[in-house]
Formats: sequence, C-alpha cells, structure tokens
Amino acid sequence: MPDQTAPLKLASPAPYLSVIIPVYNEEENLAELGERLLAVLTATGCTFEVILVDDGSTDRSWQLLTQLHEKYPENVRALQFHRNFGQHQAIFAGFRAARGQVMVTLDADLQNPPEDIPRLVAKLEEGFDTVGGWRENRQDSVFRKFPSFLVNQIMSRVTGVKLRDYGCMLRAYRREVVDSINQCQESSSFIPALANLFSRRVAEIPVGHAERERGKSKYGLLKLLRLNVDFMTGFSNLPIHLVGVMGLTIALLGLGFGLFLFIRRLFVGPEVEGVFTLFAILFVFVGLNTLGLALVGEYVGRIYREVRQRPRYVIRQTLGGSKQ
Repeated sequence: MPDQTAPLKLASPAPYLSVIIPVYNEEENLAELGERLLAVLTATGCTFEVILVDDGSTDRSWQLLTQLHEKYPENVRALQFHRNFGQHQAIFAGFRAARGQVMVTLDADLQNPPEDIPRLVAKLEEGFDTVGGWRENRQDSVFRKFPSFLVNQIMSRVTGVKLRDYGCMLRAYRREVVDSINQCQESSSFIPALANLFSRRVAEIPVGHAERERGKSKYGLLKLLRLNVDFMTGFSNLPIHLVGVMGLTIALLGLGFGLFLFIRRLFVGPEVEGVFTLFAILFVFVGLNTLGLALVGEYVGRIYREVRQRPRYVIRQTLGGSKQ
C-alpha cells in the first residue's frame, strides 16, 4: 500500500508513463487494484498517469473510480462510457486520452499483477517498440486455453509476428506505435495485432497470472468465439480463402465420385443401397455452402459497419483532463 505521508509523483503535462485500464463491473477488485498499482508506479520514480475507462459498468465501479480520482487527482483520470462498448474500444479511448511516452495496458481483474509493469517498461527501454506479456502459468480452464492457442497460431501467421500469447492484455507500447493506432478508424480491431503491424521490434516476456478471486469473467465461450472470428476476419482473408480451397477440393472429389458412379452403372447397374451415402455427401455440400455464405456475410457485415462510420464509443463523463 502506498505511503500516505509521501506525495505521489505529480503527472507533468507529458508524463513518462500512462497506464490504461478498461473496467467493467469490477467493484470487488478496484480497491486492491488502486493500492497495488499506485504503489508500483510510485516506486518507479517516473512521472505517470493512470487512465481507467468505465465500459458501461452497472455496479459501483464508477463511484469507486471517482473516489480514486479524488484521492489522487494529479495521477488518476477516469472516463465513463455511455454504455458497454467493449474492452478494446475502452483501450482505444484510453489511448486517445493518454499523454505518456510509454503506455501500458492492464486488465482490472488482477489476474495479471501490476507488479510486472516495471519489467515490461524495462524491456521496452532496451529498444523495442512493443512488449507483450505471455501468461507462463495460465490459471484458466482448458476451454479458455485451447481457443487461445488456436488464435495465437493464426494471428502469428496473419501478422507475421510469432507470439505465444496474443490474448494477454498486460502489454507496453511506445508513443509512436499508439499514435499510429490512433490514426486507424475501423470500428472494431484487435489492438495487440494492430500494434505489431506498426512495430519494428516486438518482444515478449513471461508475466504472472492468477486465478480470478473476485467477480466473474466477462468472456463466456460464445463471446470468445465471436471475438476470435472478429480477429481473423479483421486482419486477414485467410478464412474465406480456406473455404474456397475446401470448396474446390470437395467439388473435385464430387466430380470424381460422380464419374465413378457413372462407370459403375455401365458395368454393374444401378444401386439403391448407396442412397444414404449420397445423402451424407449432400449434407457435407450444404454445410460447406452455408459456412461459405456465413463467412461472406461476416466480411460484408464488416464493410457495412465501416460505411456507417458510427463512433467507436460515446463518453458520458470524464474526471481529470479534457474529454476526448
């Protein structure tokens, strides 16, 4: 817990370090988060600011953020969304509000320890543009780990930057990388992959990971699946290319099978007992057609969202600084 008798390092007009934290219904964790985070940042000896973005919480999170800002007005700022827009939109808002030369993102659930922030910053100062954390001993179920493994493999291929953990939110960025991210106007995007596109040197270090002690995870299985589809379609045409290859392969197999049945009919005669096999093949064709149509619809839907040019988020209230 920070020493209450010693003043915190006051954030200058351009603090060295900005920490951006999206918050959604985390009232049970905010008190401990504030104590641990302020203690860690004060010990670094650098000027800093903390930007907490309330992503439309329905519990007492905003009241607690207000109290934290009142306690540390020079170092803690808070933004409140009009409604829930999503974790990455909250980080986008934090990036636009941040003034630091180095920016760190962190979840509010305390599964990633704030005490690892100095290690990320130190690695960044070695000359890297982006430093990500990878959860070495991840305390999640296999239903969370396996989809993450698949996404990490796909995103490594799509971005050309092989990382062990694209899903870890404990990451550090240089100001230049964040400025490039802020110029991107797409309505939805995956920040770790987007940052890698604007980074010349990327590093990854192991960070701690604890079980969630309080509150509930905001990512269920269906939301994770939707998020993963959004990642892949937002950064690559690979899914639709794969469906195209599958469609061509099955078309060739179907043509070969039809030729086989035609030749067999000439020499053996028609068969009735193969009707269920034909039905099975038909179901495969219909399933693939439906999958292909769904993927095309996903890409068209993304185009539609971009054409509407609706704002990523709407800020209701700000504490500290000016509204972004």
